[in-house]
Amino acid sequence: METYADWLRARDDDELRALLSARPELLAPVPADLTALASRAATPAAVSRALDRLDRFTLAVLEALLVLPAPDPAALAAGLDATPAQIDRALGTLRRHGLAWGDGKPVIAPGVRQGLPHPAGLGPPALEVFATYPAERLTDLVTDLAGEAPRGFPDSARLLRRLTELLSDPGALIEDAGPEAKAALDQLTWGPPVGRVADARRPVRIDTATTPIERLLARGLLAAEDDRTVTLPREVALHLRGGRLFRDVPAEPPPLPAARKEPRGDDVVVRAAAGEAAGAVRLVEELLERWGLEPPPVLRSGGLAVRDLRAAATQLDVPEWKGALLVEIAYAAGLLTRSGDLDGEWLPTPAYDLWLMRDTAGRWTELARGWLKSDRAAGLAGERDDRDRLINALSEAMVRSGAPAVRREILEVLADADPGAVVDEDALRTRLGWLRPRRGGPTRERLLGWTLREAAALGLTGFGELAPFARDLLAGDDPEPALEKYLPAPVDEILIQADLTAIAPGPLVTDLARELALAADVESTGGATVYRFSPQSIRRALDAGRSAADLTDLLTRHSATPLPQPLTYLIDDVARRHGHLRVGALTSYVRTDSAATLDEILADRRAEPLRLHRLAPTVLASALQRGDLLDGLRAMGLAPVAEAPGGGVIVTRPDAQRADPPPTAEIVRFRPDARTDASMIAAAVRALRAGDEASLHGAEHARQAPSGDPPRSPAMATIELLRAAVDRGGRVWIGYLDQQGQASSRIVEPVRVEGGFLTGYDETRAAVHRFALHRITGVSELG
Repeated sequence: METYADWLRARDDDELRALLSARPELLAPVPADLTALASRAATPAAVSRALDRLDRFTLAVLEALLVLPAPDPAALAAGLDATPAQIDRALGTLRRHGLAWGDGKPVIAPGVRQGLPHPAGLGPPALEVFATYPAERLTDLVTDLAGEAPRGFPDSARLLRRLTELLSDPGALIEDAGPEAKAALDQLTWGPPVGRVADARRPVRIDTATTPIERLLARGLLAAEDDRTVTLPREVALHLRGGRLFRDVPAEPPPLPAARKEPRGDDVVVRAAAGEAAGAVRLVEELLERWGLEPPPVLRSGGLAVRDLRAAATQLDVPEWKGALLVEIAYAAGLLTRSGDLDGEWLPTPAYDLWLMRDTAGRWTELARGWLKSDRAAGLAGERDDRDRLINALSEAMVRSGAPAVRREILEVLADADPGAVVDEDALRTRLGWLRPRRGGPTRERLLGWTLREAAALGLTGFGELAPFARDLLAGDDPEPALEKYLPAPVDEILIQADLTAIAPGPLVTDLARELALAADVESTGGATVYRFSPQSIRRALDAGRSAADLTDLLTRHSATPLPQPLTYLIDDVARRHGHLRVGALTSYVRTDSAATLDEILADRRAEPLRLHRLAPTVLASALQRGDLLDGLRAMGLAPVAEAPGGGVIVTRPDAQRADPPPTAEIVRFRPDARTDASMIAAAVRALRAGDEASLHGAEHARQAPSGDPPRSPAMATIELLRAAVDRGGRVWIGYLDQQGQASSRIVEPVRVEGGFLTGYDETRAAVHRFALHRITGVSELG
């Protein structure tokens, strides 16, 4: 007799690839052979995940297979009021997902019955639900329902069959139980078919029953499973439903709203989305630039303090929820991490510097992909968990395992809408309820609203419609070409005005943006950014080591017009006074070439808190720390600089810091995705076939490596050869050292080279393996 594993073994490679694509969790790790694959597919966790991916109609077909006594396609079509084509399509999906098998009459796969304990909201049939009753109790039930005691020796199997016959048409029993008992049955009719009552196994007969529940128990209309649980038998429920399995299960998804009668222009949506995308990139860059200089601390419990999140949102001039979103996106994209384990700080990673080297479209693509795949829900920041503890951004409490799947499902629904149609939350909720009925609940409800809000903030949508480049992102294609043509090109010119403001008519090139942020303060943002020069901002640039000539030259090179006199006067005036005073540590001291300047300071009443005394005509000493003395003199309107012990000027702007992500942890956890790498699946199928052959014919079936010493090649040449083999789909002969230092030869079909590992199909072991690149001694091509 054919088994589930035999049926899988008879599938061709395309069908196996379709199964593994639909259920990627079966590949973690790749099973040894198809028998092991069949066993893994039947585990409760694997079955539950597969059921979660079914739409409402396909799930109903699966439940009908469990309920109907003869579930052929004709019976399914009649029971679900569907067409044969719709039934065939659903059965094809179930076979593709490995939840039903058999080339003729569909058979339920192992583990599915346990995963759906109450299919169609129905309880077990009477033959099963009363099977735990003792023979004495069954005899009493049959006697009360039949009107006479059963003849012969009390046999439980015979009594159960007789009880099932008596309950096959329970209409008269329901009417006899009374309207209150009927109302209790109505509560269980459409499921779930179980209820809680006290002392459910009490001995009760028709003539002694007093309450509605006792009348139902005495007539076999409810069965006691234990002392507190009663179940509605399947025959009774189907009678109450009028023979129907479901109330209403449409075979097609609910329609989405129609397009607007007055559609917007062809590029209005994409331009609006591209503007938001550029803004999100700018905000992430500004956030990480600030944190590279002044990183916030990591809380002892992990995460980011509320005050630091609020400070970041205020500095970026965005709502707090958007600040949390930007922080989480930077973390998900690998641009931000914590330094150290204890008393660490949140710092940009080295990947941030590489990210800055990309154009705006490339930067946005990394951010969007990180958001789409991240299992963190930024909307939770600032809320309370079930123990009334605050949920901080960047903490582990932000993790919601279903977030990536819900985001993708929502965006795919938006992608299905007609151009010009705006899908609101209600329409999305209805559509998702049909597409993924088992994934409903409060978490999905909240993720729905958060996803729409975050997609708009990131620029995936414009005016509620999905942008074309976001469709490319969803399809796994490169969104950069579609986005790039709608993004403003970075500019290297600014308009400097006589009122000490500068206008950037678009996004600035990175170097100019950094220098301008140092010498001026942002006054307003929008389509153009307005900067304002002030004595404080000019002094900030001078403190960072820039000279007046440097600033004048920078602004002259990048100004579209000649520098206005008020700005040159401001730079020269601040520079003339800047560094006129020198502050050191005695604890600290003040030094200048002008004794008269020190006379003025000592005569000023505002200098009394500084506790100054004269050491020499041009030197004052103080008991304050150097930083406090600098602040006090600046509060008096002076412009001192910090002096090093050798007499040089100390640059007070701190250098930008970076932190490496932990070597043993990923920057963000990615859950198994429906779009698993096709090359990886193909390699897994080959490994499964080879494992099957090896189990049938012995290990000698595995291919032997060539004789001779393993190949040797330089490290860079090794990586280049492996990448070339991935591109062309060829085989290679590699030398490999295991953890004990033992050398071996392998024949490998490379699938991918990333993260310091080679993943590929090892012909010598008939399995998919990961090889550490630093352990590969050399590579040689094979024909």
